[in-house]
Amino acid sequence: MELTHLNGQGRARMVDVTEKAETFRTALAEGVVRMSAETLELVRTGGTPKGDVLAVAQVAGVMAAKRTHELIPMCHPIRLTGVDIRFAYGEDAVLIQAEARCKGETGVEMEALTAVSAAALTIYDMCKAVQKDMEIDGIHLCRKTGGKSGDYEKEW
Repeated sequence: MELTHLNGQGRARMVDVTEKAETFRTALAEGVVRMSAETLELVRTGGTPKGDVLAVAQVAGVMAAKRTHELIPMCHPIRLTGVDIRFAYGEDAVLIQAEARCKGETGVEMEALTAVSAAALTIYDMCKAVQKDMEIDGIHLCRKTGGKSGDYEKEW
C-alpha cells in the first residue's frame, strides 16, 4: 500500500483531489470518557460547577468537525452536510459517538474523529474541578461509507 500523503521527496503533502468524483460520504467515530460514579452522576443531573456538560460537549464536537482542516495539517476543507453527536452513559463512563456527512471529493473520517476528540476534551474540561483523573479512551473510526476505497466497518 502506498502512502498518498508523501511527495516524490518523501515529504508531507496535501493530496490533490481535483479529479476525484464527488460522492456522498459518511463516517462514524466513537470514544469514551471514564470517570467515577460520583462525577458521572453530576454529569447526568447537571450538577457540575460549569453547568450542562453534554450540551457544551455537543456544540464543541460540531464546531471541531467544521474546523478539522484548521487542526490537522493535511486535511482538506470540507463542505459538511451534517454532524451529529450522541452520548450514552456507561457504568463508569460517558460514551461519545460522532457522525459526519458530506457530498464531496474526500472523506469525513477525520471530521468524525475530531468531533469525538473535542467532545471528550470538553467533558474533561467541564468536570476537572470535581475529578482530575478522568481518562479519555478508545477513540476510533467505527465505519465509513463512500469514496474510491469503498465502505469500511470496524471488526469487533
